[in-house]
Amino acid sequence: MKERNTLKIINDPIYGFITIPSSLIFNLIEHRYFQRLRRISQMGMSYLVYPGAHHTRFHHTLGAMFLMQKAVQVLRFKGVAISDEEAEALYIGILLHDIGHGPFSHAMEHSIVNGISHEDISLQFMEALNTEMSNKLALAISIFKNEYTRKFLHQLISSQLDMDRLDYLRRDSFYTGVAEGTVNSERLISMLHVKDDKLVVEEKGIYSVEKFIVARRLMYWQVYLHKTGFVAENLLMRVLRRAKELSQKGISLRCSDALQYFLEHKIEKKSFSTAVLETFAKLDDTDIISAMKFWSSNDDFVLSELSKMILNRTLLKIKIKKKAIPVAKVLEKRKQLMDRHMLTEAEADYFVFTGTMTNQAYNMSHDTINILTKKGKVVDVAKASDLLNIEALSQKVVKHYFCFPKGLGE
Repeated sequence: MKERNTLKIINDPIYGFITIPSSLIFNLIEHRYFQRLRRISQMGMSYLVYPGAHHTRFHHTLGAMFLMQKAVQVLRFKGVAISDEEAEALYIGILLHDIGHGPFSHAMEHSIVNGISHEDISLQFMEALNTEMSNKLALAISIFKNEYTRKFLHQLISSQLDMDRLDYLRRDSFYTGVAEGTVNSERLISMLHVKDDKLVVEEKGIYSVEKFIVARRLMYWQVYLHKTGFVAENLLMRVLRRAKELSQKGISLRCSDALQYFLEHKIEKKSFSTAVLETFAKLDDTDIISAMKFWSSNDDFVLSELSKMILNRTLLKIKIKKKAIPVAKVLEKRKQLMDRHMLTEAEADYFVFTGTMTNQAYNMSHDTINILTKKGKVVDVAKASDLLNIEALSQKVVKHYFCFPKGLGE
């Protein structure tokens, strides 16, 4: 076989040219597990609100790797010792941190697999790749699992100011056109340092951190929790849940073999074997879209209507309130729908439902963003900031939603 040239550069619309730092990382990117991310949307159903939001997990992970390269460069310049092996492990860890996402990013975690998160599946993919690549991912896995002695390395991959967040906020802002989410990732990275094995931000970067936290809050309300996208995500989860319910009853549904496997079997963390992982690796957004096109003409009213709602963007109405929705109101809407379409209460529950959505821009009780003062002290950004709203943004905001079909009145 002819040897491939691994000295590649990738042109990214956000950062310009991204270089692939090693042949091992090139081989990981070329692997079928990673190439699948080209077919997994970064923002789920948000494209139904923001037409430009069609970027993928593939885009995002490459961008996060680019930022990790910048972070290593900055920290080394400031005298933080990071070996070549540790640097490569960081690049691998951030490159593969999202490899466990299923179709439309989060939909499967809440519908057809139980008790297993995309982080768990990412780790399984990493361990499978490590076996295939002669244990060359061992250090990356150790850092990813926060088992490595130098804890600040894990913070670069997973924390409240990691390369993951620095990329997705800027990238999602770019592709949605929501300017409020723009963050200056280069400025933030240039202010990074390490103190007592903790990732810190130099005091002169505090305003960039404040902007980052505010941008995160705005992106959640305007984009990630936008009511239309939120309804669509909930409908998608209900489509998959209904399909699984019917499949478990022995009803055959037309779809890909990989999707059919997950519909017909009860998949939990303890049963997520190597064989299941291989089947999961065949799933992407196209499986779900093509299945819904078949299901839109299915005899089951619930499955067909839910599928058509997503495909045709004829979504449910949603009301968002500060207080819990009265039970009587929910029962009334459910009864109307049951009478109109001769549905059971369980079937009507797919279309009439309530719940809560939360937004916490900054968590003061977990893995805080620390500021390194000019006197050498390490202080939580919420305490160091002269903006009172940073501490206020650490409060979890809970809102109640109520979804029901249009035409059932207000």
